[in-house]
Amino acid sequence: MMGSSFAAGCSPDVHRAVEPYDIMADVMKYRKIDAHCHPEDDLAKQIETADRLGIEWLQISRPVTNFSGTEPEGPDVVRQHNDEVYKAMKAYPGRFVGFFTLNPIYRKESLEEIKRCVDLGMSGYKGYIQVKVNDPLYYPIIEKLIDLKMVVFMHTFCQMGMGGYRMKYDTGRFPGTTLPEDMVEAAKRYPEAMFHFAHIGGGGDWEYECKMLKQCPNIFVDTGGSNNEEHMIDFAIEQLGEDRIFFGTDNCYHHGIGKILASNATEAQKKKIFFDNYNNLLKRGGRNVA
Repeated sequence: MMGSSFAAGCSPDVHRAVEPYDIMADVMKYRKIDAHCHPEDDLAKQIETADRLGIEWLQISRPVTNFSGTEPEGPDVVRQHNDEVYKAMKAYPGRFVGFFTLNPIYRKESLEEIKRCVDLGMSGYKGYIQVKVNDPLYYPIIEKLIDLKMVVFMHTFCQMGMGGYRMKYDTGRFPGTTLPEDMVEAAKRYPEAMFHFAHIGGGGDWEYECKMLKQCPNIFVDTGGSNNEEHMIDFAIEQLGEDRIFFGTDNCYHHGIGKILASNATEAQKKKIFFDNYNNLLKRGGRNVA
């Protein structure tokens, strides 16, 4: 009977063995540098987590956040935060890439702190919400970082749109937050600088961020944050190219690895994102890890 033959031809092979997916084999086959991380209270546990996921190096910083708007954020506090980073570097040499923070409002003290942190073996700068990266207060700092061939890494944000319309940027509480346009302006002013736009997976409008940053080849992004939206990695590769994207977690380690493994990136692209791209950027200043 035609019907029975058709049915027989379409019957699933219930006896066919399904090859199990060894996700950890996939995780461990890539070398990794976490390009966006922070030292945790339990450094031993942090390193244990990194070891289990094959993360060889973690770039760490301790910015002065001042979320309440009432916390001290002067040079003494900045120095204390940078000392925390140095403490982690000393506790686990060969695992942490230390980045220092500053408050650009204090120009003299900031330039002095750069020298101190360079002498301590730190590799770059991480800015937060005290001052936008395109503010003239940043000019002497960026120029010094250019001289040192160090990365200008900035906390950033861009609010998501609703109903097809992009909302006004949510910077009411933190007017010093660097927006995509701010970094583009700074990158055009200083084309020789290396700018790192933080966490496109941090809850902001990653589509808009990538579209805006596309125009400046000296701006790089990391994939950090807990946002695992589908197609985010693929979209970033399409807009920015495979050489301008870094694996980063912002301490969301499993999210950070999973979103790259789940993307449509090729094996060669994943290798670049997980390790090569960031190592190559550090290499420009002779601070590469391998």
